[in-house]
Amino acid sequence: MKVLITPRGFAKYGQKEIERMRNAGLEVHYNDTGLAYTHEEFKKLGKDADAIIVGVDCLDAKMMSDCPNLKVVCKFGVGTDNIDLDYAKAHNIYVGRCVGGNSRSVAEHVVALMFAEAKNLYYAINEVKDHKWTKPTGLEIYGKRLGIIGFGMIGKYLADYANGMGMDIYTYDAFPISKEEAQKHHVKVASLDEIYAECDYISLHVPLLDSTKNMISTKEFKSMKNSACIINAARGGVVDEEALYEALTTGEIRSACFDVYSSEPPKENDKLLALENFYLTPHTAARTQEAETRTCEISANIVMEQLLGK
Repeated sequence: MKVLITPRGFAKYGQKEIERMRNAGLEVHYNDTGLAYTHEEFKKLGKDADAIIVGVDCLDAKMMSDCPNLKVVCKFGVGTDNIDLDYAKAHNIYVGRCVGGNSRSVAEHVVALMFAEAKNLYYAINEVKDHKWTKPTGLEIYGKRLGIIGFGMIGKYLADYANGMGMDIYTYDAFPISKEEAQKHHVKVASLDEIYAECDYISLHVPLLDSTKNMISTKEFKSMKNSACIINAARGGVVDEEALYEALTTGEIRSACFDVYSSEPPKENDKLLALENFYLTPHTAARTQEAETRTCEISANIVMEQLLGK
């Protein structure tokens, strides 16, 4: 049985898992090119695959229908918006996710973005490299209110870090948060309206669904503090980027720090990129050596369990 692995990180951090799968009798083809597969390359390599470990490549109904042997899809991460789940369910294709593999890494990235924004680090470092010494005045994180929208594993890790920084933490989730969980992570369970109105930092940790697409738009920005910073390390499309541009240019909010975008990479003339109060990292929040290694192991485990019962 053939396993196709598209994420490039597997070549560097998953050799142990590749060997383990091969020793179990699986034929493993992994991406060692250093480049993302083109759609045509993906189609050609996937047509006889029994399992696909997929990163951001599109696995829509057409792609899966061209893979008649396909039994297992494992997302190298947790977000499944690039996979046609309805088609997979209708055709008895198991879809797995690497839950927890990169949660700590993403939470740390959010903390890094908060500090970079509050302390003007990007601006100050570039000024010094340009032989300037302007010494901008930043902000303290301590005592600020952090709103976490989506209280899964990433949200919980983020709450724990924020507690250590002396922040007051508000959280909301589509599913009920138990009193025990709230006490364990020292958070106040709040409504979305409370978070928008009262928090200095608002961090999004929700999947991209019909119900969450553009969930932060003009109305939400108008209800936020003028000093608020919004952080999106979840999925592009959760924030209405046209409304965000208006909010940033009119001073409705102070800044935005993103790791994800509606179009990756963004277009060269993207107007948000021209703003000094908009920070964008290239979807790297989950990309740490530790997270890549864990995710390789989890995805290999899922494939082997589903194909071989191991």
